Amino acid sequence: MKKKLGYLFLTGLMALSLAACGKGSQDAGGQDLLQQIQDKGTLTVAMEGTWAPWTYHDEDDNLVGFDVEVARKIAEKLGVEVNFVEGEWDGLFAGLDSGRYDMVVNGVEITDERAEKYDFSEPYGYIRTALIVAEGNEEIKTFEDLNGKTTTNSMASTYMTLAESYGATVTPVDSLDQTLDLVIAGRVDATLNAEVSFYDYMKVHPDAAVKVVALTDDASHVSIPMRKGEEAASFREAVDQAIRELKESGELGEISVKYFGTDITRE
Repeated sequence: MKKKLGYLFLTGLMALSLAACGKGSQDAGGQDLLQQIQDKGTLTVAMEGTWAPWTYHDEDDNLVGFDVEVARKIAEKLGVEVNFVEGEWDGLFAGLDSGRYDMVVNGVEITDERAEKYDFSEPYGYIRTALIVAEGNEEIKTFEDLNGKTTTNSMASTYMTLAESYGATVTPVDSLDQTLDLVIAGRVDATLNAEVSFYDYMKVHPDAAVKVVALTDDASHVSIPMRKGEEAASFREAVDQAIRELKESGELGEISVKYFGTDITRE
């Protein structure tokens, strides 16, 4: 009888220990994201690194661009260092979903579909989409003319979705330079991209045989996607506060003028 009671006692202790361990794991998993980032001392930011002037490599192979500096300023406001991780467009969001990245800073435009899956910071940029064709192309003058035509853009990007909505067949590529090379070579009919990105490209390639034939009427809101969830609430609030302070101080506008030649941070 004593042996049986002793066995039951030990079994009960083990069950309590396992329950405590399980609770500890749950507590760790649900820890406040901002606190985790500040404890680590590092903000992990995902971006492509191939889309000038947002995020790209200079002649010395340094990662530079508007979004690079914005992310650094936000990390500074949070009191941490920034760790940049580069990848392809769709991989950025897969990494955000899995928790490998804390945020994606890559000129991301807010869409209804994305807003269902992610929480967004307040906008830090406002841009219009340009319809770009080869210099000698006289067939495409409006977005409606894309029906039955071919375009090229990053996989799963806003521009790819917009082109497909007008009936275009889209060839996926990794960078703006590749996109415009295909248009100039006549391998695709057109491409859609941020107006400011196109004009930045033309500053570097002034003789490129491409032109803008149409622009969207309304400006898209550029924002920072983050994971949804109560544990991320204080992190989102801190990022919003950082963006507001950067706007109010004029720093955000200065960074924009540096890379775009104009202030895209005001609607």
